[in-house]
Amino acid sequence: MKLSLLPSADGVDIAISRRFRTARSDPIVVTDRDGQGSALGVRTATLELVLPGIGREIGQVLLHRHPFLHPLQSFRDCGIAHFAASDLGHAAIHVKLCARDNYDSKSLSRASNPKKIMSAIIQASPLETFSQEPLPTGDSCVLIIFGASGDLTKRKLIPGLYNLACEGCMNPEFEVLGIGRTPMSSEEFRKKTGEAAAKSKDTRDFSESGWTDFETRLHYMVGDINDPKFYSQLRVRLEEMERNGSSPNHLFYVSTPASAAGPIIEGLGAVGLSRREHGWTRIVLEKPFGRDLESANVLNDVVHGVFDEKTVYRIDHYLGKETVQNILVFRFSNSLFEPVWNRNYIDYVEITAAETVGVENRAAFYEETGALRDMVANHLLQLLALTAMEPPVAFDADSVREQKVQVFRSIRPMRVEDVARCTVRGQYGSGVIDGKRVLGYREEPGVDPSSITETYAAVRFQIENWRWAGVPFYIRTGKRLARNLTEIRVHLKPTPQALFASTPSVIAPNVITISIQPDEGISIAFDAKRPGTQMRTVTVQANFSYQASFGSKGPVAYETLLLDSMRGDATLFTRRDEVEAEWRIITPIEEAWAHLPAPDFPNYGAGSEGPASWHELLKIRGDTADQAIGHGE
Repeated sequence: MKLSLLPSADGVDIAISRRFRTARSDPIVVTDRDGQGSALGVRTATLELVLPGIGREIGQVLLHRHPFLHPLQSFRDCGIAHFAASDLGHAAIHVKLCARDNYDSKSLSRASNPKKIMSAIIQASPLETFSQEPLPTGDSCVLIIFGASGDLTKRKLIPGLYNLACEGCMNPEFEVLGIGRTPMSSEEFRKKTGEAAAKSKDTRDFSESGWTDFETRLHYMVGDINDPKFYSQLRVRLEEMERNGSSPNHLFYVSTPASAAGPIIEGLGAVGLSRREHGWTRIVLEKPFGRDLESANVLNDVVHGVFDEKTVYRIDHYLGKETVQNILVFRFSNSLFEPVWNRNYIDYVEITAAETVGVENRAAFYEETGALRDMVANHLLQLLALTAMEPPVAFDADSVREQKVQVFRSIRPMRVEDVARCTVRGQYGSGVIDGKRVLGYREEPGVDPSSITETYAAVRFQIENWRWAGVPFYIRTGKRLARNLTEIRVHLKPTPQALFASTPSVIAPNVITISIQPDEGISIAFDAKRPGTQMRTVTVQANFSYQASFGSKGPVAYETLLLDSMRGDATLFTRRDEVEAEWRIITPIEEAWAHLPAPDFPNYGAGSEGPASWHELLKIRGDTADQAIGHGE
């Protein structure tokens, strides 16, 4: 059942009576269809159902986010309240709207003028849901994780594997052999990963019985990856497992710092674990793939000296996200959009990845990396490629990756003067996030007090090909910004305004927003006539939400990528020439920044929208791009 909030005459709390039925399992989804609460920061609604002969049930829900409404006050998640009654009958529904995250009416009064608060009428309509297709089953294999005692294994890999097992995607002969320097037994490894999986936000429906079934697949081996003798011991262990009935297929997962990847690959090659007469061998490499073009070439040469390119899976977890994969479907399966997806109709494109978190416990890594290497050199360039690429001849690994490489080759490496004009870097100072005072980057534990490492990077790219000539692509990412957001905004060119020259309205250009996270979906902003005798226009929106349409978000990125690596599907992984093409774009920027005077860091406060110099990039195209991550105040 979908409940859409519509404007009515007045009042904050209203109650109406209407008769409707709902099954026990049907969710009640509250959406702000007309955006009446957007500018006021209304994010929650309290539903009180008065059930005749049953009593009352109260559910507090978040309003369904519409990123195309007021871009500075987008709502958070789709709100769902489950009510037990199968027949609500003649029920009174009370709705209280609350500003921001405050749930009491006093906070509401302080936030804004009560006379201007939106009220609502509840309208019930069917909410069609689609069942999720079952996932395929992975091949039998032993997954050998280097860095198994590390953070990524606990937060992402084990929860993803547990979910796949619960979905029935695990081959009966699938096992995990964790490799780490931390001394522990297999039983201790199972206990620690089980505790982490139970707390992980990526784990679905964790249960003790489910974990008991899954943990029998987990094994652990202590080893120093820098000791050449260790790899002989690893070979003996794998041979012993195979004699005891384990799979002959080996999937190596390098979840270690980039500097350790080379010694691991060489060690595997030295003892013959990179190729097998019986069964297959593959290797998964986590980012970063080097720190510049030269180091990426060196690492790739080491990899190719041991493994065939067909067996190498360079992972970028953004490519495993459902909304990222949906970009190609949205573009190439809908004749409504592809004809205008070019320089003739598109004014500019924004790609934003904003985070409210700081560097947390990654200070040592971040000091050597920075925002440009950490996010732009892989995740955001991949989003750019999917947005700009030509249609592949087939949805297979080589066809898709070839078209992405062509996009990267169309971006000319910048000169020093180009970097000075077309990039912005920033570093956060102290500020307030969610009402709490947070430290500046230089005050974080493990960070050099005089560090010039950037925590914010923005770049204006030009793709010099027939489709995109003259269309700027603005890419930006940063930590400790006003909100968490990853999205692509495609701004179309305005129409000639002669027809509406005598009207008081301003016709806003169309905007297509592809929201990657946290609220997965697609929205389209367009203009319509406002009801009345005058020719007045208003911007309205059409919205697609994964949560509302499918009832679930589907597998998380690491589940998809782990399953694909087991099945031998490399479509969502990056190829050698793709990685090197990305570094050819990024390395000149890093080198220019090393020679140009550093900005006066810190140059933006935590909880803000970023450095003020970001606006300079927008002078030629677009003056509203800064709204995506701001406050709206």
